[in-house]
Amino acid sequence: MATYMDVNRVQYVAFSGTVAPLSKLYFCRHCLKLRSRDCVSQEVDSYYCSNCLENMPSPDAKLKKNRCANCFDCPSCGHSLSTRATSVAFQDPDNPGKSTPKKVYYLACGFCRWTSRDVGLKDQLIASGGWQEQENPNEKRISELLDYYKHLAQKDQTEREKKKYSRRRSYLHLSEKFGLTSHAIKKRSALMGIGGISIKDDDLSVDIEPSLAIDKVEELPDDVFTKPIVLTDVTTIRQRHANPDFQPTHISQLYPRHKTMLIKRSQRCKECEHNLSKPEFNPSSIKFRIQLVALHHVPEFRIMSLPNLQINKEVQLILTLFNPLDTLTHVALLPSPTDELKWDTAKVVLPTCELVLSPRDDTAEFDDTVDQQQNFKDDPSVVVSRKSNKIGFIVKVTPMIADDDVRISFIMKYDYKNMTPALQTEKKQPEITWLQFPVLVNLGKITG
Repeated sequence: MATYMDVNRVQYVAFSGTVAPLSKLYFCRHCLKLRSRDCVSQEVDSYYCSNCLENMPSPDAKLKKNRCANCFDCPSCGHSLSTRATSVAFQDPDNPGKSTPKKVYYLACGFCRWTSRDVGLKDQLIASGGWQEQENPNEKRISELLDYYKHLAQKDQTEREKKKYSRRRSYLHLSEKFGLTSHAIKKRSALMGIGGISIKDDDLSVDIEPSLAIDKVEELPDDVFTKPIVLTDVTTIRQRHANPDFQPTHISQLYPRHKTMLIKRSQRCKECEHNLSKPEFNPSSIKFRIQLVALHHVPEFRIMSLPNLQINKEVQLILTLFNPLDTLTHVALLPSPTDELKWDTAKVVLPTCELVLSPRDDTAEFDDTVDQQQNFKDDPSVVVSRKSNKIGFIVKVTPMIADDDVRISFIMKYDYKNMTPALQTEKKQPEITWLQFPVLVNLGKITG
């Protein structure tokens, strides 16, 4: 049960050298390698709001600054705001002495009881919104800076294009040797203007007022040291950072903010550029079109029971091995040739025989009447238990360092039935490939 609560006890080494639990790794069926977050490329598939589950194209999400137009977050606690309805008496313009009740709407938080009426926002006559937005005093300056840096990026791109075309040989020496005609010279000069080469730097110049440093700062109020501070009326650091445009200092300055949109992203292998994970486009769906998690393709090690670890004393450690594949799998444990990660702090004696794992059967744990056990010739000194696609085996460990965690490492080698070449070439028989992955196990502190 040690790895159910702490998955970092057993870790695998990915192809990039990253050490991570098997549940946080991907397996590429084309490269046949373990991939971590460092060796995959992230791609944004879609933007959506987590509250109303509305999809939004990338240009619209960029235009709206990745904010949902209809949903709001509470500025006090961060929870989603809901629209509440109430009746308010309005004076009848035709009959001043008579009042007519009308339904109005306001925003309220169901967690901290904050409402839009606390900051003086007017109630709306429709539930769809139309709430008053705060005006940023620095919005004009920010837009000018954005336009300026966009022009700088365009200028840099133009200069890179110039360098790309300037590397090509001009072949002007051929005109001197063979006599290039005037018509060919005009045609060549016209072609050289393609690709943004003829753009001048003057066209990209933008006049912007530079920022100037000032010596004078705004003075503090006179009662800053004498007036007592009421903590319930002052905003917290988290509340101020949630509104970076305004940085409110008082509770009365908290305005509802539009909910930030989330993204659905897919992971792609950097080496072969095949998808490792791709979710469904629908925001309400939690399924994946492609999900090559390593848990579904690589046998998983777990610690069944921790022995009493003592320095320079050999103990028997029981590990369990799970087979996630639907085929019979043979696993061999090999010693690590070199300890590049400086992981090992104990000596380990691995089983010399192959460990045979039954294929995964999802109905085996629900149907006890069917005998799923096959005739495996297991060595009783190595294999201590076997059930369905799981076996328990013994590994001998001798701790060598007293003031550190007891850590061991080995290489797992198993046969993998690769279906990808068979599907691509329309073969009937898949390829059997032997894969090797380093495994790192942390047994914890010495107990004895």
